[in-house]
Amino acid sequence: MRLYPEEELYREMSFISYYFHWSESNVLGLAHRERRRWCSEISGINAALNPSKDKKEKSILEMTATR
Repeated sequence: MRLYPEEELYREMSFISYYFHWSESNVLGLAHRERRRWCSEISGINAALNPSKDKKEKSILEMTATR
């Protein structure tokens, strides 16, 4: 069984919680695939609302851990 990287889990949980104001238990209760889908949807909303040629807001799915 492969475990999901802890840093990535926290990054996804923080992203969803920040934008949707969902509780930790609600976000943690999502299946991995659902969490990734919500992150993708939020990133799409951000891109649509902030179309800028000078400063492209990154999708959470494009971000990597800095540690």
